[in-house]
Amino acid sequence: MSIPVTKARIALTMPRLSRYGGAESFAWRLSEALARRGHAVDFICSRCETEPPEGVNPVVTGRFGGLRLIKVLWFLIRAERLTRVGGYDLVFGMANTINQDILRIGGGPISIFWQLSKDAWPEGFSRRFKMFRRRLAPVNWLIHWIDARRMRRTPRIVAVSHFVRDLIVKAHPYRAPESIEVIYNRPDLSRFSPPSEEERQALRRAADIGEHEVVIGTAATNFALKGIRQLIEGLPLLPDSHVLHVAGGRNPDRYLRLARQLGVEDRVRFLGRVEDMPSFYRTLDIFVLASFYDACSNAVLEALACGCRVASSARNGSAYFLPEENVFPTPDDVGRMAGVLARMAREPQPGPFVWPEGMETGIEPYVQMIEQAVGVAS
Repeated sequence: MSIPVTKARIALTMPRLSRYGGAESFAWRLSEALARRGHAVDFICSRCETEPPEGVNPVVTGRFGGLRLIKVLWFLIRAERLTRVGGYDLVFGMANTINQDILRIGGGPISIFWQLSKDAWPEGFSRRFKMFRRRLAPVNWLIHWIDARRMRRTPRIVAVSHFVRDLIVKAHPYRAPESIEVIYNRPDLSRFSPPSEEERQALRRAADIGEHEVVIGTAATNFALKGIRQLIEGLPLLPDSHVLHVAGGRNPDRYLRLARQLGVEDRVRFLGRVEDMPSFYRTLDIFVLASFYDACSNAVLEALACGCRVASSARNGSAYFLPEENVFPTPDDVGRMAGVLARMAREPQPGPFVWPEGMETGIEPYVQMIEQAVGVAS
């Protein structure tokens, strides 16, 4: 691809300039790609947590107030003003902002999220209290208000999966499915790739994994939403050789108590924050995402790229890439989920993951979209 002759002034909006987190990592890489193409890129954020890419100018709004409501409102007001007076050729939105030329939806409508994610909490008081707190929180109603307005005002919307696109249409039926483009995330294949058998065995020994252990791995920061309780409840239905490793998250005490009650405490490991995720995936026999809601799990795509057998709930956008038999409807059906994992453990490791032909993935389609919008030839 040639370097554009004419530079464009482009603003990206995202609350955090960071490389940690799926949306944040995407925003960092997109700003880097645009700067490399010769564009003048301002990254409008409330916090700058890492070094920006070369040529990218962080415009930090700061954070005002201790309440999340005030933080969201402050960023909305400041980002809207900065983009209005900044003289930008194009504004690319990835935050709770109302006015932008292109909006990337990396999550989904908050109203649908409420409906689907409530199942992550046990029926009874726990679930009712969680839903009561959500409806009581003014910040949630602010986000709902922002979402309704940006859907009507933004001329071009991109969803990160067909799953998210369909949920947007369900929440905002005035938007036709064909008016929402779909571009999937694409892992950095230079980092995520299958190991040799020698490398895999060395990594498993370093992780103190027994020779005959079948390691089921998952990645989670929100343990309830990612179905960790259901995965632990499924362990007694699997052979004793099957163990669960959880990357990410904090304070797993309640889940360790559950494992103890079910007699599987010695088969569960909580690893905390894992810096080297490629090595984590390469130690696994199966990666599973037992999520009650996930717009398009990067972890599923990364695990596929690392040559893992992968299973997922149907409430995850990246389940689109999996064979139908490896997708279970929801984590609530623990027996069905355990059956899927037991069958997959007996199957051979898959070959290298091949991206479907003709599918828009990764950063490049966004760069092309932006350059076409500002009149710069690729």
